[in-house]
Parts: sequence; C-alpha cells; structure tokens
Amino acid sequence: MATCTFDMQFTYILAGWEGSTVDSRVLKSALTRRDKLYVPKGFLVPYRGTRYHLQEFGNNTPTDDRELFNQRHSSLQNIIERTFGALKTLFKILKDVPPFDFDVQVKIVIACCVLHNYRRMEDYMDVFEDEEDYSSDDSGGQHCEDNNKSENKNSDSSHDVEDDVDPQRNTQRESAVQSARASYYRNDLAIQMWQNY
Repeated sequence: MATCTFDMQFTYILAGWEGSTVDSRVLKSALTRRDKLYVPKGFLVPYRGTRYHLQEFGNNTPTDDRELFNQRHSSLQNIIERTFGALKTLFKILKDVPPFDFDVQVKIVIACCVLHNYRRMEDYMDVFEDEEDYSSDDSGGQHCEDNNKSENKNSDSSHDVEDDVDPQRNTQRESAVQSARASYYRNDLAIQMWQNY
C-alpha cells in the first residue's frame, strides 16, 4: 500500500503483507502501526450522484463545489495509477517474483519507491507522459468507489465477532461520529476549493 502526491512522489509505503489479504486489514495495519499512515480529518470519499470520472467532464468545467471536489479526487486517483505504472515500468524487478527471501523482497519494493522519488525530484521530466496508459487497471478510477464499497463490506468479516453487544454499539457510534466528521471536513474542503477556483 502506498500514498503519493500530485507530482507522482510516494509519501508513504507499506510493504510486507505476504500473499493476498483484504484491503481493510492492510489499511487498519497502516493506521495503527508505530510508523503509521497519517490521514488528516478522516477519509474523503467522493460525492455520489455527481460527475466523478474525468471522462465525464470532457472539456466542460465543474459547475459547483461537489463536481470540483470529485474532479480533483478522480484526478488524484489517476495520478496514483500513473505513479504505480511508472514505478513498474522503470523497475522491471517489481513485475516478476524475484528469487529472494521475503524480507529482501520487501526491501526491494521500498528501495524502488525511494529511487523513484529521487528520480522525480532530480529529473522532473516525465518520460512516461507520451505513453497512453501504463497502469494495469483500465477503469480510469472507477474502482475507487467500488473499493470503498468492498472495504465496507469486508471490514466486518475481518474482525472477531464479540458476544457483548455494548462494545459493538460503541464501535458503531464511534464510526458514525468519524463518518460525520469526515463528511463535514469534505464539505468544508469542497467549498474552500470552489471559492479558490
């Protein structure tokens, strides 16, 4: 799992989950470990029922704060896909399973990300801009909303079921409070974006 900026530099890398696992477990690990992923003010999900994908905008500009927020959210999703595509194109070792111990493979992934960042800082020219699309996913950001749905669906299955109802209610209440805070922050951010647009 990794996060990156609009200029295609990695800001957080979490490597080391062997095999396949539920996205929500990896995210929970990233949020709770000592070198944790810092997410300010909660997750910012796009507005539903509003144009989201860059193709939907075409040459038209956003008409309100929600569309502007969704356009920028979608743009960042595309940047993430481009960043991973550029990383895999530059470092072919990431496409194959190298015959090294698992801990060495983890270090290889991190080293490639660090070298990618160094290259982006020192030589800003994007050698991949002429390429149409080099990400493995051709959904154009479609899976962002789908991932949110699957994370919500799978997050309950990754926790142990407790017999006591009170902790479950407390968790639901805390989740509702966090969701409300994130929604408020998203709305406030969208309005600020629109005012500066």
